[in-house]
This record gives sequence, structure tokens and C-alpha cells, in this order.
Amino acid sequence: MYDLLIVGAGPYGLSIAAHAEARGLDTRVFGRPMESWRHHMPRGMFLKSEPWASHLSAPGPGLGLDRYCAEHGETARHGRPIPVGTFASYGLWFARQAVANLDERMIARIDAAPTGFLVETEDGQVLHSRAVALATGVLPYMRVPEALRGLAEEHVTHSSQHSDLSRFRDADVTVVGAGQAALETAALLAELPARVRIVARAPELAWNSVPPPWVRPWWKSLRAPHSGLGCGWRNWFYAERPGAFRRLPDRTRAAVTASALGPAGAWWIRDRVAAGGVDVRLGETVVDARPVSGRVRIRTVDAAAGARDFDTDHVIAATGFEADCARMTVLAPRVRSVLARSAGGSPRVGRGFASSYPGLFLAGLVTAADFGPAMRFVHGASYTAPTLVDAVERHLARRPRQGGPVVPRGREHQGPVGVTSRANG
Repeated sequence: MYDLLIVGAGPYGLSIAAHAEARGLDTRVFGRPMESWRHHMPRGMFLKSEPWASHLSAPGPGLGLDRYCAEHGETARHGRPIPVGTFASYGLWFARQAVANLDERMIARIDAAPTGFLVETEDGQVLHSRAVALATGVLPYMRVPEALRGLAEEHVTHSSQHSDLSRFRDADVTVVGAGQAALETAALLAELPARVRIVARAPELAWNSVPPPWVRPWWKSLRAPHSGLGCGWRNWFYAERPGAFRRLPDRTRAAVTASALGPAGAWWIRDRVAAGGVDVRLGETVVDARPVSGRVRIRTVDAAAGARDFDTDHVIAATGFEADCARMTVLAPRVRSVLARSAGGSPRVGRGFASSYPGLFLAGLVTAADFGPAMRFVHGASYTAPTLVDAVERHLARRPRQGGPVVPRGREHQGPVGVTSRANG
């Protein structure tokens, strides 16, 4: 019987594993390390966050992104964006340094057991654990506008379904959305080249400004301190005090979660969008989409101009992610059905990221409704990992171990546990 099984091997899962193993917990983490960063973002993308705000969390020093870059001839400097590929490689390096028990198999099902949980791998092995941390990232929560949901993947995809955009060379592509994913995807498409348009409900595009220098007069730092989510005291509060954010009134948390750090493009992508000749159509909502002669006919509605129809070869929905208990299908129905939920459908978590089901802990995007906007970013792992492991230890102390070896079912996993050369991310 394990003390803690961690499902998900992205920045949050790896950070939790590093802290849990350092505390001496009998731990195992499942998932393809850095999967979304390695296989669900097109080549040529960059991190929006600053390098110093993109460290995975470890219980000791020396495992930050800056250390990785220094050892591998890369540059990690304030105001200079880091390639997504570099960050993915950093995550694999972190796993090799800090996580001993990494198993690249995916988890098919998490079910309740008298003394904890039964966790079934994709190849049928069942393991018993006293606690589970679910850190599956954002991919289960892709949000696609309702008007596009009836189309096949031949005609519409989510932006997170692409690691290579070259298939769209010389094609006509419509990108729906106004955030960083939409704008950077549009820029990359235009540079192929492709004929690109952006359709967004927003009346105008929002752009983040160039960050101020790291070293600056004290009074400027006092007025607008740096934080892992950008400058300013409000961002500092979201980034550095998630525990205090959780104590805000429900209505306040809900309003902040819905509005803070909304869709915006990084300063360094603005000129590329302009230079690429992207057709930007703002204030338009997609209300209908249907296949016509191998293409897609889109209808949009503008409050001023009314309805407009046009044809395109493919639609990419860069419309973000939306946490919802109903999409946590890795959890058996009897576990998922009893989770407390926010008004928006995301699971509620309490102190220490504990869900309402005893022994089940949650991390990442699904906790943003309670712990704030930082949970949508890598930076949130720095608070989540040690806090969650503290709570796991308290939970285990209340429920003494009662035996329970690994229960094999079906084919046993072959080969050593750990990061392998297989392309998982």
C-alpha cells in the first residue's frame, strides 16, 4: 500500500512528488512527464511567464529553471521569453533529479477502497494507496464554443491539440479567441505562411506591456512590486498569498476567478501578429458552423453589423479551459458524485487542497476557484506542492496504515520505473 499516488506528471505533479519523496512518503507518480508541454503546444511557442516565475517546486535549492539553463547553455533572463521546448526539457531534467518513482503509464480509474483508493493503470494493474493527488493539468478541460462542437476534428480542433502547425501551410485558418494561445497560434500560422483570421467576442485585443527592469528604484518597486503573475500589488496578492485568497468571501473569489488576468497577448507577440497580415475580427461571436464542400462555413454575429458568413479550411478554437467535475472521468462515479462543487461546476477544495472526498487532493486549474488565478499558471506549484503534502501528512497521521500490498490484475508492468527515453511529456 502506498502513502500517496500522484496522477499527472506535469509541473504540479512533479513538484508534489518531489516534496512528498523528500518527506519520506511512499510515493509514486503516474503520467507521461511534461506531456502537454511536449506534445500539445506547437514548436516556436514561448512561455508567457518570466523565467524566474517558471520554476518547478522542490524542497531544496538548485532545481530551478535558471540552474537548468545555466547547465545547458540556455539563457534565463528577466524580460526574455523562454521557448516552450526549453521548459519541457527542464521539466524532464527536474524529474530525473528530484523524482525517483515516476511511472509513465496513464491511470484509467481511481476508485474508493475501505482504507483509501484503488488506482488502476491503463494496462490493468491495480494499486492500493492511502491518499491520491490528482494533478492532471488542463487537457481534460478543453473548452470549445457550442457552435463548433458538432464538427469533426477534420474541420475544428482545440489549440492544445497541435504540436505542429505545418499541415496548415497555404491553408485558410480561422482562430477563435483573443488570448495568448489564439494570438501566438495566429502568428505562427501566418509565418508558415497561411491565410489567417482571428474571430473574437472581445471588442479589442488586450496586450501585456514590456515588464519593467528587475532592478529599479525602490519607490517604483514599492508602487508596483514584481510577482509571479506580473507587476502590481493585486497580482502580488494572487501570486504570493493563495492561502489568504481562499479566505475571501465566496462572491469575491468567484468574481476574481472570472475576471482576473483575462485574455491578453504577450508584448513580444504583438508585432508578429501585425506583420503577418492577420485579419482580426473583433466583437464577433460564432453562432453557427457547418461543413460545406470540404470546408467550413462559419456564421458570426456582430452587434453593429449583424450576421456575416464566410468559408474557411479549418477552425482552431483557442478558447481556453474550464474546470468541471463532470470531466474528471478518471474518478469512479461514486467518488466524483460526492465532490462538493462551486457554482461554476469546478470542485471545491479546502485547506491543503483537500477535496470533500477524504484522502483525495487536487492541484492545478481545478483549484483556481478556491486558491485564485495563480493555480492557472506554473507559478502556482510553488505554493501548492508543499501545502498539499503538509495536508497529506496530516491525513495519513489520522488514518494509520493497515497493510495492503499492490494488487496485480492483468498484465504486470514490465521494466524499471522512472523517466525513460520514450517521447512522453
